[in-house]
Amino acid sequence: MIRLKLFVLSALFTLTVVGTAMAQGAETGGTRGSSWFFPAMGSFAVGIAAFGGALGDGKAIAAACEGTARNPGAGGRIFTMLLLGLALIETLVLFTFLTVLLTKEP
Repeated sequence: MIRLKLFVLSALFTLTVVGTAMAQGAETGGTRGSSWFFPAMGSFAVGIAAFGGALGDGKAIAAACEGTARNPGAGGRIFTMLLLGLALIETLVLFTFLTVLLTKEP
């Protein structure tokens, strides 16, 4: 399990480093779209944000279920905090999507 997590983290880190390098190479090449990889970086960014958001949502929901199971009387307050946390997590994913849409070349 630890090996899988390390593999996924190293793959994401490598993708981030290579993507950043390719984006900078496209910027210094004169025109922004001179690299084939640069247009795909927006898709990777949204995918990584959605993946992270899904992990965060899952952990938040699991913690809320566990908290409600331990103390059913606090279920209402836990549910309110859960909805607030989920809204903030999903907002970060939507901000990433919006950033990608706004920075695309026409």
